[in-house]
Amino acid sequence: QVQLVESGGGLVQAGGSLRLSCAASGRTFSSDTMGWFRQAPGKEREFVAAISWSGRRTYYADSVKGRFTISRDNAKNTVYLQMNSLKPEDTAAYYCAAHNIDSYYSSSSYNYWGQGTQVTVSS
Repeated sequence: QVQLVESGGGLVQAGGSLRLSCAASGRTFSSDTMGWFRQAPGKEREFVAAISWSGRRTYYADSVKGRFTISRDNAKNTVYLQMNSLKPEDTAAYYCAAHNIDSYYSSSSYNYWGQGTQVTVSS
């Protein structure tokens, strides 16, 4: 059974940092582009970041560029999201996903999803 399991979420003050992890099991994702999305209550799921299979190419939403860093360790089948200078508007459930086809920026292009980890940033 293929699983993506996120961890590392929590409550942090504005300006603080968190590091999210996404551990994959059931198959290797070392050949897949992986992405992070987030969804706040009452809002649509939005793209946060993506990373190519080799790690050489990364993609970010404008809202997190310069503050978040996506990385991966293919030997551990794990993807990370380092989040610095957090803002209250970063509060959301964060999901990792494996890219399948088409645009990296669209959630419909991803075919495996984790259950999410909550990030709450207090002001």
